[in-house]
Amino acid sequence: MNLRKRIFALMLLGAAPLCHASIEQAQLGQIHQAVEQLLRNQTAGLPGKVSYTLGAVDTRLNLPPCAAPEAFIPTGARVWGNTNVGVRCGGSSPWTIYVPVSIKILAGVVVAAHALAPGRPIELADIVVQEADLGQLPAAVITEPRQALGHIATLSIAPGQPLRQDLLRSPLVIQQGQSVTLRTQGAGFKLSAEGKAVSNAAEGQVAQVRTPSGHTVSGIARLGAIVDIQ
Repeated sequence: MNLRKRIFALMLLGAAPLCHASIEQAQLGQIHQAVEQLLRNQTAGLPGKVSYTLGAVDTRLNLPPCAAPEAFIPTGARVWGNTNVGVRCGGSSPWTIYVPVSIKILAGVVVAAHALAPGRPIELADIVVQEADLGQLPAAVITEPRQALGHIATLSIAPGQPLRQDLLRSPLVIQQGQSVTLRTQGAGFKLSAEGKAVSNAAEGQVAQVRTPSGHTVSGIARLGAIVDIQ
């Protein structure tokens, strides 16, 4: 083999790794595209401004080519904060990998304007809205003031602490010993009667009422000291 042919052969041998690297980059691009599309779909309805960063994929993985990688959210994973998104490929040579992602959701969060004592209904002056990353907060955090107004703290809440649904309860609309109106209706009729509440209940909760005849019935508590019998 003369020198020119030897140089040409070496060039061909050196080109093989470059071709292999381009295939890996193309596959990596498919994986990233599948993950980004899934994240766009999953975060479309979330409040606030959403941004995400994809972590590194091990390029040493020997993955067979895949025409259409499918991204999915693993069971139990949440779509915010630091999490993982799965990517899988079916066919004759199936594979599954997990891509680390960091999802940031900047949104207004309802926090205590000052220390809130338990047992008192929350008023507008008790709360303020501050921007925070939902990915760093519990899932039950409150983002709308109307979700907190009129509700009652079950524990002491420190100034600046985000309000959570599990820290609040709805105000009582029926109190034990209160006189209430029992209502029921059906096709072509409406009936009402008086009774005494034997349990406390917030709106929409089940309340127990004792009728004048001594029977105890259950119904759904409503504003205005009303209990609807189904």
